[in-house]
Amino acid sequence: MVNMNRYLFVMLILLTLNGCGVNNIPTYDEEVIAAWGQVENQYKRRADLVPNLVNTVKGFAAQEKEVLTAVVEARSKVSQVNISKEMLSDPEAFKVYQNNQDALSSALSRLMVVVEKYPELKSNQNYLALQSQLEGTENRIAVARRDYIGAVRKYNTELRTYPGRWWKALLYPEAEIKETFSAPEEDHEVPVVEF
Repeated sequence: MVNMNRYLFVMLILLTLNGCGVNNIPTYDEEVIAAWGQVENQYKRRADLVPNLVNTVKGFAAQEKEVLTAVVEARSKVSQVNISKEMLSDPEAFKVYQNNQDALSSALSRLMVVVEKYPELKSNQNYLALQSQLEGTENRIAVARRDYIGAVRKYNTELRTYPGRWWKALLYPEAEIKETFSAPEEDHEVPVVEF
């Protein structure tokens, strides 16, 4: 009878602990890691599409070498950054990664402007297919980043509020606040439209 009471007491304690968020920190951490994996997946997709787009544009717009060079260099910088799970808690490494991705986005935007100058390029089926893929990828990146930001918000909130703060102190002292994305400075400027 005493063993049964002990067993029931232990089960009651475990159920109480489980119900009060003891597992939230590792659960939310895994959500952040999964969301980051999706961001990386979309960046990889874009990095794979860029050479095809550049080669297609090169065939039609050789005189716009400067823009094409900027795209190739930006893609090269993006692919040189070593990505690790620890980077999500390192503000400097995260900033370098984000800056490289923002530079690639900016270079691709300039490339799209160049394309507007060449009607024969816009009518090329290969280009149209790649442009569509790239636009879709940029949208997927935006969604993946949004999901990552949401997962980080949930995780960081858990670490900063009660009872999550207690669980962090007691069971997860290695848990650190995760970094999130911010908009590049040039995105804060109002675009100028001229006719």
